[in-house]
Amino acid sequence: MASTSISTYDYGYPDGPRSEPDFLHVTKGFKSWALTLDHKRIGMMYLFGILCALIVGGAFALLVRIELWAPGKTIVGQDTYNQFFTLHGAVMVFLVIIPGIPAALGNIIMPIQLGAPDVAFPRLNLASFYLWCSGALLLVGAIPFGGLDTGWTLYTPYSLETKTPVLIAVSGVFLLGFSSIFTGLNFLVTIHKFRPQGMGWFQLPLNVWAIYATAIMQVLATPVLGITVLLLAVERFAHIGIFDPTLGGDPVLFQHFFWFYSHPAVYIMIIPAMGVVSELISTYSRKPIFGYRFVAYSSVSLALLSFLVWGHHMFVSGQSRLANMVFSALTFTVGIPSAIKVFNWVATLYKGDIRLKTPMLYALSFLLLFTIGGLTGLFLGILAVDVHLHDTYFVVAHFHYVMMGSTLVAFLGALHHWWPKFTGRFYPESLGRVCSLGVFFGFNLTFLPQFVMGARGMPRRYWASFWNGKRAPRNPWGGSSLEWQAPTPPPLYNFEKPPVLHELYNYDDLVEVEEDRWERTQDPVAPNEVEPSEVKQ
Repeated sequence: MASTSISTYDYGYPDGPRSEPDFLHVTKGFKSWALTLDHKRIGMMYLFGILCALIVGGAFALLVRIELWAPGKTIVGQDTYNQFFTLHGAVMVFLVIIPGIPAALGNIIMPIQLGAPDVAFPRLNLASFYLWCSGALLLVGAIPFGGLDTGWTLYTPYSLETKTPVLIAVSGVFLLGFSSIFTGLNFLVTIHKFRPQGMGWFQLPLNVWAIYATAIMQVLATPVLGITVLLLAVERFAHIGIFDPTLGGDPVLFQHFFWFYSHPAVYIMIIPAMGVVSELISTYSRKPIFGYRFVAYSSVSLALLSFLVWGHHMFVSGQSRLANMVFSALTFTVGIPSAIKVFNWVATLYKGDIRLKTPMLYALSFLLLFTIGGLTGLFLGILAVDVHLHDTYFVVAHFHYVMMGSTLVAFLGALHHWWPKFTGRFYPESLGRVCSLGVFFGFNLTFLPQFVMGARGMPRRYWASFWNGKRAPRNPWGGSSLEWQAPTPPPLYNFEKPPVLHELYNYDDLVEVEEDRWERTQDPVAPNEVEPSEVKQ
């Protein structure tokens, strides 16, 4: 392909070509950052804000793990624990994972990859950042007003009844939604209108294709989230019967609205990560991506298919069997474009001149972690399996393998890859490699066992441990029927020795003699004193 030089910044600005962008004139001081229209500075402000949110969300995750260290109360009570995992999820999803790659690194790198001087609407770009800041302050600002204990999904009817400041939190989510919409709109126009002359669609970097697909979802899906949280606020304030079943509303309707946005939101998080991985694998394998067009089209197909599968989050919520079957079948179609990407990445690695720099280590980690997350997602798409695994730690592990193990790992890889470009300095390579390996092994040690725990039925979100609690004695409640004479839990054939028959429902003569057994002061009932129907043959 012939090279094309760009001598002026004539990309459709209403006032004509620019030899030097006017938003680079102010370069020093707080005002130059607060009022900047430079996409790189806006991206840097996003980046530091997102990293601060990552620390806050990670701190809540550590508090959740510490509380679950031992049965019962470890550091906080059950109400505060509910707030911990709610705020962990809300902060990580809405403030870190969704805007992480598109808003921060996309703002910094994408216009440069296009050869453009800036995004199409620089002022709207700055407004999007301040909307993100305002939404973040409101969401985190719920903490001093009593926290938030609804879970990050804000499910009704509990979110209508709780005394925690739900209105403050949903106001923050509402503003965050508008920030996402404006960013997506800006990127769509930039990619359409600011490509240099001669750069066709199939000369775009795959990272730009991923951001383009993501922007489509941001513009089309995020308004549904805004409407949903607005209806939740109206219902909580005015009690008009939208979601409240006591007023004739339907709480499952909230789930339909929420997941119609939130499943595309999963791909708003993961598709930019896929674009980053395409860049990393090609760069550090010293090869063009195998099947470029298939990888590009798979990003757009993932974006479109993501709007059709929201119902697989609701297999046990009471929707019809036909709907369950349709959503289950559609769920498997999503695996096709994802599998295309993985196959093409692996094919690119084949016989490549692989260089194990820090970004490449993160990219290789992504390949394994995303494959695990994707395959376990197929298990959850099977109706019979999902009924068993629903609300268990299996779902927690799957979600984290896709969100943190894939998206956040790709975010770290992108940060290391482009760090020298937008800072002008290198990071210590040896330290970067050690950290990348630490992230990989630490993540797997944390979440891989949760697949096993979830498959065995361990429920998620519980304050007290169900499986590791204090050992229960044989008859903790002083029951009089025969099951309390069996060991706890009962072994094969139930009893170690034939049970002793006592008078049923007589608690007067029942006394505790030691922790694991109870005895009576009266003699056992003689066989000839018992009705034949009362004796188990």
